[in-house]
Amino acid sequence: MEKYLIVVAGGKGLRMGGAVPKQFLPIKGKPVLMRTLETFSSCCNEMKFVVVLPEEQQSYWKHLCHEYAFAVPHAVASGGETRFYSVKNGLALIPEGEGVVGVHDGVRPFVASEVIRECYARAEEAEAVIPVVDVVETVRHLLPEGGSQTVPRNEYKLVQTPQVFTVELLKRAYSQDYVPEFTDDASVVEALGHSVSLVPGNRENIKLTTPFDLKIAEALIEG
Repeated sequence: MEKYLIVVAGGKGLRMGGAVPKQFLPIKGKPVLMRTLETFSSCCNEMKFVVVLPEEQQSYWKHLCHEYAFAVPHAVASGGETRFYSVKNGLALIPEGEGVVGVHDGVRPFVASEVIRECYARAEEAEAVIPVVDVVETVRHLLPEGGSQTVPRNEYKLVQTPQVFTVELLKRAYSQDYVPEFTDDASVVEALGHSVSLVPGNRENIKLTTPFDLKIAEALIEG
């Protein structure tokens, strides 16, 4: 079965506090987005990639690829107004037919190889698979009338990417009209009435969003 990955990298990096979008920031001498693509390429060398970037960032990405002699083959799609439309644009470059396609955040370079393999393997049968990790801190629910209350954290999971689906299912899901409740790909698929299977993620698979996250990323690379 063909394997595809859509890497969504449309962030402006406002919470990083700099002018360079977070997906292009270097970690130990290499841009985050390149590290993300290499993680998947080294795990599955037959995987085919689509990178989704805002149009105004595409020439800079091309420049970076030349500067770093980046060798992972990939197509580029233009980002949309929301993540939903960005994924939909990337999905348009995936051919019809049998196959599985993952959607991954471009600023999550530390997903484990075993998580990638498990998500893709399970998706061939379950059709919709997402990696999750346990909630380790106490969670409180804010009440409509004010105040808050503790909820049992063992009833909740934190969702990561890649979220992996059969090509046919994800294309069908993204033919729906957008609604604000679509917060990730799993929620789009669930709107069809299709269930989603969970597999264990890895705690290191963090989404790099703040300067503190970059410090964690550097520590992870140093080992």
